[in-house]
Amino acid sequence: MTEPSASPTQRVGEAAAVLGLDVTFIARPPADSLTAAAAALHIEPGDIIKTLVVKRSDDTFVFALIPGDRVISWPKLRAAVGVNKLQLPPATVALAATGYERGTIVPLGSTHPWPVFADERIRNRRVALGAGAHGYSMFVDANALLPALSATVADISTEAPAAC
Repeated sequence: MTEPSASPTQRVGEAAAVLGLDVTFIARPPADSLTAAAAALHIEPGDIIKTLVVKRSDDTFVFALIPGDRVISWPKLRAAVGVNKLQLPPATVALAATGYERGTIVPLGSTHPWPVFADERIRNRRVALGAGAHGYSMFVDANALLPALSATVADISTEAPAAC
């Protein structure tokens, strides 16, 4: 378990160092869409990885890593986790489970090392994730990140619906 007294980005950096991960933090402006966020980071939308904390029925959690241009496929994620029911918890519960606010959640430095399930499309990319604090992103090589987190890698996403 990571000490919550360190700043969120410091916790992320320290956790990355312990795992031998080479990460880069950058300050980023707020964005009102995935496309705008990707443009600000000079990457493709699919290279932004959403980290979602998902609650099991036994009140434990898992992290789901999903490319920004995709959404969770609940049937696929339930099959990968081996459960019949999963849900996104309220923001206060996600904060209590990870030590991070929504929009900043990352498995690195979480106050609890919940299991990680990553969509297979993340492989072979340099990706951007939350960095534990608003206004920052973290870049890391996914092929180093996934084994460092002992992630279960599977097809757990589907195409995002077209914007209206």
